[in-house]
Amino acid sequence: MIRLRPHHLLCTQGYSGKGYSTDFVDNMNAVVHRLRHVPGEKIQLTFGPDSLCACCPHNTDGLCGTQDKVSRFDRKTVQYFGLKEGEYVYQELISAIDARMTPAMLADICEGCSWYAVSACRRNICGE
Repeated sequence: MIRLRPHHLLCTQGYSGKGYSTDFVDNMNAVVHRLRHVPGEKIQLTFGPDSLCACCPHNTDGLCGTQDKVSRFDRKTVQYFGLKEGEYVYQELISAIDARMTPAMLADICEGCSWYAVSACRRNICGE
């Protein structure tokens, strides 16, 4: 089962093929493909390292080198959408989030993200 931290629910929607390294991009491509194309795909929402973190160069023995920043992204995502750790159907959760998301909320959650300006987040999540 794919494990995702809260803010990665947004990253998987905005992902457009760019990443930190070849290993990261290969993993991201595989995970995102599965989430976008396998109907009923279940995920485990976790408040720590997940399936995307596994190949991230900032991940050192399960510890994120940018932990303060990613924790803030997660905390804001949880606050806006009332998320809890547990099992979800990815597409259902994404539909519920996208129905409530506003451009201002997305900008607030993603403030400080280096990928926000170069990804498809705003277009894919908010239709902008």
